[in-house]
Amino acid sequence: MSRLGSREAAEQLGRRLRLPLIGAPMFIASTPELVIAQCKAGVIGSMPALNIRPQEALGPAIARIAEALAEHDLAHPESPSAPFAINQIAHRTNERVAADLETIVAHRVPIVIVSLAAPGPIAEAVHSYGGLVFCDVTTNRHARKAAEGGADGLIAVAAGAGGHTGGVSPFALVEDIRSWWDGPLALSGCIATGRGIAAARMMGADFVYVGSPFLACDEADTASGHKDMVVAGCSDDVAITEAVTGVRATFLRGSLAEAGIDPDAARDPAKPRNFGATGSSQSAWRDIWSAGQGIGPVTSRGSAGDWLARLAADYETARHSRI
Repeated sequence: MSRLGSREAAEQLGRRLRLPLIGAPMFIASTPELVIAQCKAGVIGSMPALNIRPQEALGPAIARIAEALAEHDLAHPESPSAPFAINQIAHRTNERVAADLETIVAHRVPIVIVSLAAPGPIAEAVHSYGGLVFCDVTTNRHARKAAEGGADGLIAVAAGAGGHTGGVSPFALVEDIRSWWDGPLALSGCIATGRGIAAARMMGADFVYVGSPFLACDEADTASGHKDMVVAGCSDDVAITEAVTGVRATFLRGSLAEAGIDPDAARDPAKPRNFGATGSSQSAWRDIWSAGQGIGPVTSRGSAGDWLARLAADYETARHSRI
């Protein structure tokens, strides 16, 4: 597959999917079981390497994913699984980057998603065995740096996305990137319906990047209360605040209130920035629950496979609609 950011690369990857969707890697919430369910349903499943602790357990976890998908493909040659991805949070506070990358290379992970840094050495290592590198970007400037650093695909994290969110309108961000980038492009931000997928494709994205709806799925490592809050919530229930991690991030207002945090408070300058790269940050995401603004269409709990089947049907209806 070309790694020059080409239209051919996007089309080749798209032909391997039954739905043009990448399951976004969610800190703590994404599990090997969720990745397997996503890939079996024909979409790219992913999880952060940091979700597997201790570091020595990452290799066996990746092997479990690969083995489960290989077994599925043997049993269902008519509907083979999609490739999976591992997310590398490459911020300088992540002390595991080198060890995790060594494990990723040893297991020849098909796709690596780089967050919070330009891909650089990670891209070189992944390209050495033929893997693909996608990079999260929140601005056009970041996108150019990622492309220059060797990214094969870009993930435009626009306003409304969950976790450490973007602040640019998806209309502006996609147009800015598409003015110079012809390769694989995914769009993230409030996409949870077939209409949303169709709209993203019409705007110029090849894929959508979806995280928050999976928080309510059985396979996600989220508390029962977290799942229920996602199902009951809408955009009004999501706050964007620096009060928790020192960086703009989305959290459910109900969980902030339970933790005694004012969601509208300004960030304390004394609070260190915490990107979820070390174990000390775990309570910020496990006990104070995150979700993106697009949770309104998530109206029930259930399996990832069932939700994706409904989404695929909704997308086909939207794709063929004249409205």
